[in-house]
Amino acid sequence: MQWSLLLTLALTAQDASAGPANGLMARQFAQAAMMRFQCSQLVYDRIDPLVQPGLLPSTHMHQIVGGNSFNATMTSVTYDPAEKSTCTTCDYAEDLSNYWTANLYFRAKNGTYKRVPQMVNLGLQGREGVTVYYIPPYDGKSKVTAFPKGFRMLVGDAGLRTKEGQQKQLCHRCFANKKQDPFGGAPCTGDDTYDLPKKQCGGGIRTTITFPTCWDGKNLDSPNHKEHVAYPTSGSFESGGPCPSTHPVKLPQLMYEVMWDTTVFNDNSLWPTDGSQPFVYSMGDGTGYGQHGDYVFGWKDGVLQKALDARCSGNACKTLKTQTSTVSTKCAKAQSVHEDAEGWLTELPGAPAVTFG
Repeated sequence: MQWSLLLTLALTAQDASAGPANGLMARQFAQAAMMRFQCSQLVYDRIDPLVQPGLLPSTHMHQIVGGNSFNATMTSVTYDPAEKSTCTTCDYAEDLSNYWTANLYFRAKNGTYKRVPQMVNLGLQGREGVTVYYIPPYDGKSKVTAFPKGFRMLVGDAGLRTKEGQQKQLCHRCFANKKQDPFGGAPCTGDDTYDLPKKQCGGGIRTTITFPTCWDGKNLDSPNHKEHVAYPTSGSFESGGPCPSTHPVKLPQLMYEVMWDTTVFNDNSLWPTDGSQPFVYSMGDGTGYGQHGDYVFGWKDGVLQKALDARCSGNACKTLKTQTSTVSTKCAKAQSVHEDAEGWLTELPGAPAVTFG
């Protein structure tokens, strides 16, 4: 069954229990001409060219997908992954951008940690990694401007441990089973939580990270990697919400989904006896509020605008070059900071202080 039809049927079935507002969002989400594709794992590494450029190692571990030129010194504005990279882990062969997030770990009762693997999202193929979305407005008419060469941004705050101050639409979904039933759906609706779920999830946990969609039209970056972009002043980008006058240029909605396979840790003998949740992000965040996403644009010249104008959908588009998972998963690079990312660890990489909610 085609992905778009599967999503539409599943979300329509959810409408009855989602409520009027969330039901409308679900239908819009299902019907949108969104690019949705797999970017498999490139490397796990403790570097961060946005927040801590040049620092080896950076303070916490990240999972990175996309172009293989990713490194700690990707100079702001001038560095172009499309020119530097020789391959990409993404389904679209002309997307050499880099996308990265924090890793998730499980802390056992004995105080040791193990990395939580990622599942490949439904309808896609590859090796762990991130599901990437580029979504134009749902009205099917409004034009958006593709991110320009040199563009980069960040959403979220790695140091946040409370709901106050969290950016919009950064949330978690606890799936009841591996079929992810109820399936998919618009982010941050229904039973989604901004913090990490406080129970065992039979189908794993989905993290959704949604980026701002309004740009000042001038700056490709800003000191905090956030000020040059903004969310709509009212409503949402998807419903045609207006951009603020300071950020008048509409960008596509960039969104990440990370599918954590927490089911391998659904063992009561490993969980805390007090019933508290034992998952922690790599910066020592056991609340979930500190999850974040980083983006460095790296599409080949003019390709993303062409795809947006054609309202490409899914992970195949006749105007773009695609590649199979057999090809994309061969793209990889060695760690810049050599440290163990697998097995049971006595402490998180970088040994950050750990905070649980």
